[in-house]
Amino acid sequence: MNVDVLIVGAGPAGLAAAIELRRRNAGQILVVDRERDPGGVPRHSAHTGYGVRDLHRVLSGPAYARRYATAAARAGAQIRTQTTVTGWCGDRVALLTSADGIETVTGRAVLLATGCRERPRPARLVPGDRPSGVMTTGELQQRVYLGGERRPGRAVVVGAEHVSFSAMVTLEHAGADVVALVTDLPRQQSYAAFALAAAARWRVPVWASTAVREVVGHDRLTGVELADVRTGAVRSVACDTLVFTGNWIPDHELARAAGTAMDPGTRGPLVDTALLTSVPGVFAAGNLVHAAETADTAALSGRHAAARIAAALSGRPEPGAAGPGSAARVPIEVEPRLAWISPNAIRFPAGDAATPPPRGRFVVRSHVFARRARLEVRQGDRVLARTRTRLIPSRSVTLESGWLTRVQPSGGPIRVCVI
Repeated sequence: MNVDVLIVGAGPAGLAAAIELRRRNAGQILVVDRERDPGGVPRHSAHTGYGVRDLHRVLSGPAYARRYATAAARAGAQIRTQTTVTGWCGDRVALLTSADGIETVTGRAVLLATGCRERPRPARLVPGDRPSGVMTTGELQQRVYLGGERRPGRAVVVGAEHVSFSAMVTLEHAGADVVALVTDLPRQQSYAAFALAAAARWRVPVWASTAVREVVGHDRLTGVELADVRTGAVRSVACDTLVFTGNWIPDHELARAAGTAMDPGTRGPLVDTALLTSVPGVFAAGNLVHAAETADTAALSGRHAAARIAAALSGRPEPGAAGPGSAARVPIEVEPRLAWISPNAIRFPAGDAATPPPRGRFVVRSHVFARRARLEVRQGDRVLARTRTRLIPSRSVTLESGWLTRVQPSGGPIRVCVI
């Protein structure tokens, strides 16, 4: 089967891209996803707050997912769920596996929008037995909001970022008594209002500088051992549910298998400001390249990639193809106190100005807390920009891209520092 654009992932980024590609008459668009229904994570995030940046309205997660899935189908994109891309058979040739069997699909362009996931307990190297009752936020929300499961008893949430408070609300909805949110960092990483609401309305404290040392229980979870990271003091907390939240990692297996260069900071594929990977014709968008931003940010990333794909498909040669007059790339690096920046490179189309990033801004993540940080953008010994911001681990800040006009395509890498 041949299509103009193959999109892997039917979450906000993939569906928004499909809608934009069809709006731009980019040809036949096929979206594949391994889940039963399109829409991605918002399908099982029952809280409100979705759609502010992209749809300019406030929706619940399920309503937001339905809106995008319906719009993509009405736009003429073909959406195939319960279909997994299990590998590649050549350049932009994907191997699809479903209940109907195995087939290959060739796209003139491919957009990877596979999203991200939370690291589960084994990946965090937390010792102890493997009882039931230990899960991630994604599993919890699917069980509760899609499966109608109740979770009575005591619960502990590991993490104190945005999604951790969402997990707390889900547990309360499922009938659990949430004992605390615990984080090994000095303080919580979400909005102060979230922590205040958790303490005031639900009487759930945040235990900072606290790490999970061991999971207790055989067949069923009975508790956790917690340690104060400053003093080493250990205490036991009885609980029936333990939810590991945040600590995101991109679902990058397909990107790696396709041979794309990977960014050590984001742990996703390296992309330039057009969201093109190092492999000709293969683009990446959404939380595959910046895990994990809000759904509307991911959707706008998909829309940005779609515009670049459509522009490339409207001419010849094929998207990202090398050759005379091909685009130049300037890599962007960050200093050790910063975790990553996305996109990770600046694209200079032949004889043209730099391509701006999605929404005209870069996304930056930090390893450290800094209330009055100053970011500096340099190319060699030239300072391109300075800006003030507040840095909090697990929370992104944006870096406006007006300084792109001062970047020299042959001037070497860009470096972003905290000064």
